[in-house]
Amino acid sequence: MIDLRLLREDPERVRTSQRSRGEDVDLVDALLSADERRRASGTRFDELRAEQKQLGKRVAAAKGEEKAALLARTKELAAEVKAADAAQGEAKEEAERLQRALANLIDPAAPVGGEEDFVTLEEIGTPRDFAAEGFEPRDHVELGQLLGAIDTERGAKVAGARSYYLTGPGALLELALVNMAMAQASAVGFTPMITPALVRPAAMDGTGFLGQAAENVYYLADDDRYLVGTSEVPLAAYHMDEILDAERLPLRYAGFSSCFRREAGTYGKDTRGIIRVHQFEKVEMFVFTTPEDAEAEHRRLLQWEKDFLNALELPYRVIDVASGDLGASAARKFDIEAWVPTQGKYREVTSTSNTTEYQARRLSIRMRDSEGVRPLATLNGTLVAVPRVIVALLENHQRADGSVVLPEALRPFLGGRAVLEPVAAR
Repeated sequence: MIDLRLLREDPERVRTSQRSRGEDVDLVDALLSADERRRASGTRFDELRAEQKQLGKRVAAAKGEEKAALLARTKELAAEVKAADAAQGEAKEEAERLQRALANLIDPAAPVGGEEDFVTLEEIGTPRDFAAEGFEPRDHVELGQLLGAIDTERGAKVAGARSYYLTGPGALLELALVNMAMAQASAVGFTPMITPALVRPAAMDGTGFLGQAAENVYYLADDDRYLVGTSEVPLAAYHMDEILDAERLPLRYAGFSSCFRREAGTYGKDTRGIIRVHQFEKVEMFVFTTPEDAEAEHRRLLQWEKDFLNALELPYRVIDVASGDLGASAARKFDIEAWVPTQGKYREVTSTSNTTEYQARRLSIRMRDSEGVRPLATLNGTLVAVPRVIVALLENHQRADGSVVLPEALRPFLGGRAVLEPVAAR
């Protein structure tokens, strides 16, 4: 949630942010009105309660007709207090509902526009010229079959569309990538975490995933639980309803989890292979820090993502995501897109978002420092989303015979193996 004081002091800034996102601008005025009703009803309730207390003292000392009149007023006042309390509760509930519906304020440095209006910050590495090397690259599905690493046919048979098995070297490749990611994260001070895949509604709503992203969330109605689409959710909620000492910050966690996404609204997109699937594994970085250090921490997260992809020797670009393509929680987001040779374009493999104080307010996570108790900032960044990195690895490091050369940094996590070789059909 955004700070209501900021809304009252500078509503035009909030309107501009909503407009840049392509979100409902009228929500700002609706929230201002609801906030005014909440404060007015609270004042009215306090006034009536004060009168009620004073009246109680007067009744005790009164006699005769005066006492009878005061008792009659006491009865009337009790009804007024009850009504004022109900009105205060309704106004508070409405204001909070509207406040939770409002997206985070966009960082003024973020580009304004829709999905295609991102700004490319840098391009790292040079895509291979396969034509110059004398062969046409195979896509990851064909390579996965040759290597005995990916089985999408049996995945679809068992679990339906957008499902897959990683087999043999594919399974080992996933474990190697996860272990490599955890080793890197641990080396720079992250605490490794294996997080729940099922969370309560408060955790999912607190991170902002029941707004724009609700259609892609799996909900188990009988249990009132959600399957997470990212370990960002349980990591953010880890310190829910807590006050953290500022001296402990930043707190950095690296969470490994399965991720579940319905992929609603993507009919016909990326139906081949493992680029867009319903279940995958991911290592996510998550940070609790001071609001003053959030911007610098965002850049650090981006650098750690780059370090990982550099070690995998993948060509990629870094983009500054435009306002209309930000999630509700993000004030600013950087995506890294790896080059996919057979598609002739870059595809997202990681992202990192600065959510400022937005999630912390929703989850009631605060920090205590010399200024007192106040909200802190949270940030997240994907270190490795396994299927898409496997796609990029196989396609970029393939050879003409269908074998794949593994980057040196990954080899220790595969027992020193340097090449994945084609195997006989199974």
